[in-house]
Amino acid sequence: MAAVSASMVKELRERTGLGMMECKKALVEAGGDIELAIEELRKSSGMKAAKKAGRTAADGVVAAKVAEDGSYGVLVEVNSETDFVARDDNFMGFVSKVVEKAFETKQDDVAALMAGELETAREALVQKIGENISVRRINVVTAEGGAVGSYVHSNNRIGVLVALKGGDVEVARDVAMHVAAVNPQVAKPDDMPADMIEKEREIYTAQAQESGKPPEIIEKMIEGRIRKFLAENSLTEQAFVKDPDTTVGKLLKGAGADILGFVRLEVGEGIEKEEVDFAAEVAAQLKG
Repeated sequence: MAAVSASMVKELRERTGLGMMECKKALVEAGGDIELAIEELRKSSGMKAAKKAGRTAADGVVAAKVAEDGSYGVLVEVNSETDFVARDDNFMGFVSKVVEKAFETKQDDVAALMAGELETAREALVQKIGENISVRRINVVTAEGGAVGSYVHSNNRIGVLVALKGGDVEVARDVAMHVAAVNPQVAKPDDMPADMIEKEREIYTAQAQESGKPPEIIEKMIEGRIRKFLAENSLTEQAFVKDPDTTVGKLLKGAGADILGFVRLEVGEGIEKEEVDFAAEVAAQLKG
């Protein structure tokens, strides 16, 4: 069985908000597997979903461009090491070049896009600024006979492209704004992966069985919670952020549109960064 370290207990506490002893016990029972410990804690305590692991490491920006006729759009993430550089005019100029080339070529392969002049420009910028700069992700979204809309949040850290069948660019942009704010997992309930539904069902089953209610009531409770989970995490079922009295699905229907899909990028998501305790580091150097 894997040893349970203090750092593991600390991470589990930060992600769940539960007490140290409860987290330590859960980790021991889960053999040191943090994700398994979280699942078991959700089953036993009714705790809602835990925070994601790790802090985002990379800084930078997300940028988008959509064709005037709304037929396609591009969304890119370009990373720097610090927020200071992410606001630098030279950095933003480089981002614009990346967006323009991706838009012109409809190229979503980073290595292929960067080959040649853009890579030379990136290397020159690294030398000038003194930080590593990297193009991390490129997405190209099309909507033949429909509309693509984009929304980039004012801090340039979250960007979305939405593709509609029917509708127009303005409706697509409104939906993109909603996706940026609410962050749905899927476009429609039917798009939710079966394994995610099954995992939620296991958790709800364990929670419901502790209620002591009859099996038929428990089954209704579980199905009700599954429906709620799908509604809360599916774009078309969510209350529209600009008008909570209607859903995104109803908004689209009223505009003669249907959702084809969406892409949402947030700067640095999924990249972990080692946290540095500067006070401890200085103290260690002084002792040295």
